[in-house]
Amino acid sequence: MFRLVLCTSLLLAATLCSELLSNPPNIMVIMADDLGYGDLSCYDGWIPTPNLDRLAMDGVRMTDFHSSGNVCSPTRAGLLTGRYQQRAGIPGVIYADASKPVHHHGLQPEEITFAEMFQDADYATAIFGKWHLGYSPQYNPIRHGSDQFVGYVSGNVDFFSHVDQAGNFDWWKQDQPFHEDGYTTKLITRHATEFIEANRDRPFCLYVPHETPHYPYQGPNDRAERTVGGTFQNRGHRQDIRTAYREMVIELDHSVGQIRETLRRLNLTKNTLVIFLSDNGATKHGSNGPLRGFKGSNWEGGHRVPCMAAWPSQIPGGQVTDTLSISLDVMPTMLAAAGIEQSDVRPPDGVNLLPVWKDQKTLPARPLVWNGQAIRDAEWKLMVTGNGPDSFSLYNLKNDLGETNDVSAQHPERTRQMRDALVEWKKDVAKNATGQPRLTESP
Repeated sequence: MFRLVLCTSLLLAATLCSELLSNPPNIMVIMADDLGYGDLSCYDGWIPTPNLDRLAMDGVRMTDFHSSGNVCSPTRAGLLTGRYQQRAGIPGVIYADASKPVHHHGLQPEEITFAEMFQDADYATAIFGKWHLGYSPQYNPIRHGSDQFVGYVSGNVDFFSHVDQAGNFDWWKQDQPFHEDGYTTKLITRHATEFIEANRDRPFCLYVPHETPHYPYQGPNDRAERTVGGTFQNRGHRQDIRTAYREMVIELDHSVGQIRETLRRLNLTKNTLVIFLSDNGATKHGSNGPLRGFKGSNWEGGHRVPCMAAWPSQIPGGQVTDTLSISLDVMPTMLAAAGIEQSDVRPPDGVNLLPVWKDQKTLPARPLVWNGQAIRDAEWKLMVTGNGPDSFSLYNLKNDLGETNDVSAQHPERTRQMRDALVEWKKDVAKNATGQPRLTESP
C-alpha cells in the first residue's frame, strides 16, 4: 500500500534511456526554508516574486504538493532519500544544542541519497546551503554523495556572522570550518552559479537548500547579530518582522533569477530540470493562504507548500496541476529524468512525477501520511486529535480546504478505514526503520 511504484515511470525511463545516455540532463533542486503556500505571487501571495513566477510559467506549478514533514530535518531526510523520514531514521529535528538528546543523530551511512545515486552515474554533485542532517563529521554531505559542500550543518545561522543559535560558528567548506564574508542567500547563490560554470560541459546534480525565510529575520542590508559564545536573540532584533521576511523572500527570488540566468547564458536551460519547493509551511510571520495551521502542525498549513518544475525540452510550460504529491516524489522523479534506476536495497516511498508533468497523466490513488498523525486519501484527510479510540477528525478538502468542518460522524466507515490505514503505516515504517546511535555510543 505504501510502496507504490508506477509502471508508467519505468516505461518512461526505458523510452528515454538512449537519449539520456547521449545527452544526460542536468538536475537542480532549490528549496526554501519555511516558505508558505500563500507567500509567492504565483500562488496569489503577498510578496512579488517575478523570477519564481517565470519558473512556474516555464513549466508546471503544483497546487496540492506537500512536504513530507512539517519541520526542517525530517523533510530533508525524506527529500534526499525518497523515503519517509521515519523509515530513514530522522523523525524529528536534530538540534544544535549539544544538551539535546538528538544532537548526536544524523543521516546514517546506510541511507542512500540522490546525490550518491547521481555521483555513481558520473554526475558532478554539490550542495550549497543548509544541511541539518547531522553535526558529526561522519554525517557531512561529502560523505553522502556530494562532491562539494559549502554551507551550514545546523537549522539556522546568522545571515552575516554564520553563527548558529547555540553560539557555534557554522559555515563549512567540505568538512572544515570556512570563513567567508557575505549574506547567506548571496553566498549560496554565488557558489551555485560558480558550480554551474565549472561543470558546464558535464552533467551535474545540484542541491540548493536556502536559509530564507527562516529566522533570524535579517534582510540583505542588515548587520550581523550573533557572535560565537555570545548572547543574542535567536530571531533577530528587528521588530518589523513581516518587512524583513518580505526582503528575505525577494532576495531568494533574485537568487533563482541569477541561477536561471546562468543556465541561459551557458545554453543549459533546455536540458536542465529545475525543481523548486519549500521544506514546510510558513510560520505566523508568513502566509499559508487559505490553509489552516503553520509550520510544526499537521494541518494543511504545516505541509502543503509551493512547488514548481521547469524542463523546457521535456515539460510543456504554463501548466497548473492539482495532482496530490509529496516531496518524497522528488528523488524518483530526478532519477527517472536521468534514466537512473532506483535502489532495490532502499526503495523509495515516493513516485515519479514526470508522467504528470510531461504528459498530464493521472497518478494511481495512494495514501500519504504526516508524522503518523494525519493521513490523506484523495480529497479526504484524517487527523489524530488525541489518544482515545475516537480521537480523530475527518475533512473533505475538496469542499473544505481550510479544515474547519469535521465530518467524521457523517462518514464513520471512511473514518475507520483511514484510521486502520494509519495504524498499518506506523507498523510498516517501524519494522525496518534505520536506527540512531545511543548517547553512550560514539557517533
